[in-house]
Amino acid sequence: MRARSASITDLPISPDEDRQRRFRTYLILMLVRVACLGIFFVVPDWWKLIPAFFAVFIPYFAVVIANQVGSTGPEVGRVAPNALPPGPSGGSPTGSTGTSGPSPDERP
Repeated sequence: MRARSASITDLPISPDEDRQRRFRTYLILMLVRVACLGIFFVVPDWWKLIPAFFAVFIPYFAVVIANQVGSTGPEVGRVAPNALPPGPSGGSPTGSTGTSGPSPDERP
């Protein structure tokens, strides 16, 4: 049995691209945190609890999300979306073996 050949689509993203993606995600979440801190000083009374809650917990989620490294390799059993179905294992080029019924010229 022939081994499946490697495809360029099977390659994971480069470490540099992955690092940039994680940095961008962390930066966006920290900007949301700064916005929450700014909103904290604008809203009145008990409404301050909502932006304060987000300002306290966003750093934890930002670190957890930013530390998730991308895929490390191809998934086992994955088929490329543009892959052709397997061809016939033998027989005529049309794929019929002649036992499926009468040929088109034998039909009434």
